[in-house]
Amino acid sequence: MQTTTIHGRELAYRESGTSRTEAILLIHGMAGSSRTWRELIARLESRFHVIAPDLPGHGETSPDFDDYSLGAMASALRDLLVERRITRCTVIGQSLGGGVAMQFVYQYPDMCERLVLIGSGGLGREVNPILRMLALPGAGLALTGATAPVLVSSGNAIRGFLGKKQVGLTGTRAAAMAETWAAYESLGRPGHRRAFFKTLRAVVDGRGQSVSAVNRLHVAARLPFQLIWGDRDPIIPVDHAYATHEAIPDSRLEIVEGAGHYPHAEAPAAVARIIVDFMDSTEPGHIDRESFLRRS
Repeated sequence: MQTTTIHGRELAYRESGTSRTEAILLIHGMAGSSRTWRELIARLESRFHVIAPDLPGHGETSPDFDDYSLGAMASALRDLLVERRITRCTVIGQSLGGGVAMQFVYQYPDMCERLVLIGSGGLGREVNPILRMLALPGAGLALTGATAPVLVSSGNAIRGFLGKKQVGLTGTRAAAMAETWAAYESLGRPGHRRAFFKTLRAVVDGRGQSVSAVNRLHVAARLPFQLIWGDRDPIIPVDHAYATHEAIPDSRLEIVEGAGHYPHAEAPAAVARIIVDFMDSTEPGHIDRESFLRRS
């Protein structure tokens, strides 16, 4: 992990590969961190310059940012890329990170070469009912109790014991459970819990996803566009992938069988192959900012 200062606050990120290769920006989901990409980074870093930040209020990044909207997160990522002297990149976002990725393309089109969305938010109203419930007033108190340090510590102890005894889930289910537990564990920290609610309520309300990128897909359609989804995603339905693929004629769609909401962690070898093939078989797109502003 490395850190830099963005508007007076620390932003953490992982960076690997070489600056002489094409750049990839990896954007994680809500209550996650750049650690979610560790298996994918290991498969991509020999071919590409990979940078994977912890979003504001997530992972090792400061939870003291003022604005947790998609636009503010996209701006923070732009500032990070500028500091790292990355002028153009392929943008890959998962879940909330997909919404941030689409916002990034909209705000900074001239920095984007391709777009990859993995189980992305922002493409339809439906979302897991638990997230709808957490977006309601008063949910913060309930979650504070549910993520009390004693419960988190007990859960870690149980997981450690079962791991030593080699008891528990394996394969994709184990990877999905590990990602879910990491998200839960992060909410035990008050600063991260506050950031979680600010982020969640910026994109979800009691009826479902409240922010939609559907009316901006025409911008993403100007770039090579890859969708990746798990066919067993319990958070955001795979129907969103099919609908988006149909709406963008030249887009590509890959469904990872047996995977849930984290195909990049549950089936990293398969997802890496999809991304490498996508990168190798497409030329970097280019959206001229001035023409974009005239036509948007």
